[in-house]
Amino acid sequence: MTYDTQRSDFEGTRYAHFSRPATRACVVPTHVAAGCSSPLVAFAPTGLGQAIRRMRRPCWIGTLASALLVAVVLGDVHGDGLSSRALAAEPAVQDRAAIKERAFHGELPESVIEMREDILAAIHAGALADLDKAARWSEARSGRPVDFGAGPDADHVGHWKRLSRDGAGLEVLAIAANLLALPPARLAIGKDPENTFVYVWPYLAEVPGNTLTSTETVDLLRLVPAETAEAIRKGGKWPWWRIAIGADGTWLAFRRYE
Repeated sequence: MTYDTQRSDFEGTRYAHFSRPATRACVVPTHVAAGCSSPLVAFAPTGLGQAIRRMRRPCWIGTLASALLVAVVLGDVHGDGLSSRALAAEPAVQDRAAIKERAFHGELPESVIEMREDILAAIHAGALADLDKAARWSEARSGRPVDFGAGPDADHVGHWKRLSRDGAGLEVLAIAANLLALPPARLAIGKDPENTFVYVWPYLAEVPGNTLTSTETVDLLRLVPAETAEAIRKGGKWPWWRIAIGADGTWLAFRRYE
């Protein structure tokens, strides 16, 4: 079964808004300047002298306000520079976001959830017969055989036992459990327009190995031996198992792709 991954790049836009406080110029009333003569100050009562001094204060307050205005303008200029540097670094943030989206973390369709839970129930019970029952139910409902890599009329249970090194098929159950423990990839490759998405576990099966992040590499090492992981990271094709379920709940595949 071939899957063609379609990806979308996400673009984000930030908006920066800077406001500058309005500043009023200080104007000294002419009648105050004209009235501030030395005789008046010398012979004026104490209360009148204090009032005149209070009226003279706006002169140096205006100077202080002008200095504050200059500081605000300089701050805005530097702020624009910092904002520009932040916006210049934004593509790197977007790249990381695009990488995260390669694993689907959204809500699965109800039918996909039900099929996944049927598979997990058989895994947790350690029962190959229950896993075969889930496959038969999907085949009867959809009319499409599950691709296990052994042909449509093969004995599923016998096939899994032959593939397991323990001889009992339990290794295959353990592999399925590890696959379903990771997020899936969501691919728009279905033939039905109403159920176009196919969910593939693990998402790593649809990610180029030479672009894996550290977190994704940890996920990879949970599934495959170190030497296999190294080959995948060098750009090799996905050589491990995968599970695919259609958006309508049809179990499409569970096999290893060499």
